Amino acid sequence: MKSLSKKERKNLIRIIIALAAFVIVFALDKIITLAEVFGGEGGWLFPFALYLVIYLVIGYDVLWRAVTNICHGQVFDENFLMCIATVGAFALAIYRGVTGQAIEGFDEACAVLLFYQVGEFFQTYATGKSRKSISKLMDIRPDYANVLRGGRTERVYPDEVAVGETIVVNPGEKVPMDGIVVKGQTTLDTKALTGESLPRDIGEGCEIISGSVNMTSQIEVEVKKEFYDSTVSKILDLVENAAAQKSKAENFITKFAKYYTPIVVIVAALLAVVPGLVTGDWSTWIYRALSFLVVSCPCALVISIPLSFFAGIGAASRYGILVKGSNYLEKFNNADIFVFDKTGTLTKGNFAVTEVLPADKKEEVLALAAVAEKDSAHPIAVSIRECYGKEAAGGYTLTNIAGHGVVASKGGDVICCGNEKLMRDKGIDFKEHPGVGTVVYVARNGKFEGSLLIADQIKEEAAPMVRELTDMGCATVMLTGDNDAIASRVAAQIGVTSYKASLLPQDKVTEVEKMLAAKKDGDVLCFVGDGINDAPVLMRSDIGIAMGGVGSDAAIEAADIVLMHDQLKGISLAKRIARKTMAIVKENIVFSLVIKIAILALSALGITNMWFAVFGDVGVAVLAILNAMRVNSNYHKKSPGALPEAA
Repeated sequence: MKSLSKKERKNLIRIIIALAAFVIVFALDKIITLAEVFGGEGGWLFPFALYLVIYLVIGYDVLWRAVTNICHGQVFDENFLMCIATVGAFALAIYRGVTGQAIEGFDEACAVLLFYQVGEFFQTYATGKSRKSISKLMDIRPDYANVLRGGRTERVYPDEVAVGETIVVNPGEKVPMDGIVVKGQTTLDTKALTGESLPRDIGEGCEIISGSVNMTSQIEVEVKKEFYDSTVSKILDLVENAAAQKSKAENFITKFAKYYTPIVVIVAALLAVVPGLVTGDWSTWIYRALSFLVVSCPCALVISIPLSFFAGIGAASRYGILVKGSNYLEKFNNADIFVFDKTGTLTKGNFAVTEVLPADKKEEVLALAAVAEKDSAHPIAVSIRECYGKEAAGGYTLTNIAGHGVVASKGGDVICCGNEKLMRDKGIDFKEHPGVGTVVYVARNGKFEGSLLIADQIKEEAAPMVRELTDMGCATVMLTGDNDAIASRVAAQIGVTSYKASLLPQDKVTEVEKMLAAKKDGDVLCFVGDGINDAPVLMRSDIGIAMGGVGSDAAIEAADIVLMHDQLKGISLAKRIARKTMAIVKENIVFSLVIKIAILALSALGITNMWFAVFGDVGVAVLAILNAMRVNSNYHKKSPGALPEAA
């Protein structure tokens, strides 16, 4: 009961009270026959009064919704069907009572509405359970910002803070704006954004994104984006609009219900009138028509199909995977070609020194290279200084030779640090490095000292993710601007099906266009990129997946699926969620249609009664809803190497 909302608890209590009263009245009616308690022609009025009270308690809202919807032009819905069937059952029972026949219909009318409300309760509960996953994400919305103005702190709405102003974020508060930390150090809780339970340490100069929670210390942040343009605003907008993007299955069910409901009402009317005119047995055929109406209600389909997709989107959001709509979840189920950008997606995008030759002169070679790269901001220079880990000797004049390298000189001491072109230009006899990657050669005073191999690091989860996709029958392709030697090495280590190397940024779009043109009908091509430079390809592909979407405007705008963490495992996890969602959707469609068609036929033939029709409506709906709830399971337990447990 604690997990239910106030409205849900109130409705549950109403159902329990009505059910208890119905059981008592129904049992008494079967034991002593309530219509005979007072005897006479009006004896039926006593059970009528008792059942009418139960009927109004359990069904007043259904009656009201039906009347309201009719006034708004929405006639043929499940409320209308329930009202026609149950009011008709009451009318039939009254007719039987007035004409002196055995009373039949009061109990069934109450049972129909009672079990219909049980089904509605299950729907509300299931939707609420799925919504909680998304509601946790919606908790990232900040309520205020502490802005420094005139030497003091003012609490204002986030949209009142301008770019360039400084805000103060205290421990326990949500970060309201994107910016740069200018004072203080702290630990951030980002699990509402990324699904990651591991806190993140930040300090001065670090980028900070809105929506995360400050855990330990006060910090000051210089605002870099207005609130409407911040990460938290874009994510909230994405989540709020996800429901608007309907899948083909949902659109089919909507159209199906639109035409299906009027047709069954017409068929039920014909079933009551035509045989009644022929046989004269109006009571029997009206009863069959009412049973036909009860079972014809498309609740199981109309409720369970959207709920299945909603549960799938909710399950994905628990792991920091944002799906922009159920149409993308449906399409992702058929995804069988995955195209990956290399740098920043399959690799970490940070260069590191992986080998120094000769090994016995490692420190000396690193020291000389660090001198030459002392003032450079190039990623290769940064990786050399980080590997050396000490302060490089100063006092050298550094001369950068474009496309070759750097020459550092101090008096008669000359250090050359660069590629093979620099070595040849300076007439230095050097030994080629056998590794694949970026090679930096180092020489001092015309003598070759050694070489460094610098390469982009492959993400640990890249190979397991590719293996899992391959096991699912998917093809994997890597695109990169690196040369063929580097691309071949990375492709072999990761295990992708194929690769394309030496591509310029615009060439990636061309390659994706070629693959889209060559793919078979029914194939779905997904492009996975870092969301910064890949926006055109993300938008052009059938499904665009942005890696590390936190803080990336391009990712949130261009991609159809955004992984809020930087873990490739989310791709195969999203694929499993999509597969399970679509499997359950198909199960519910087939199960609901088969059962309903069977009971419709049996009702029309008079083989089943209204009690059986109640199962055909409410029972099938409840079973379909319970089946839909299976989408929202804990996927981290089902596959080694899955994402950490969801928040």
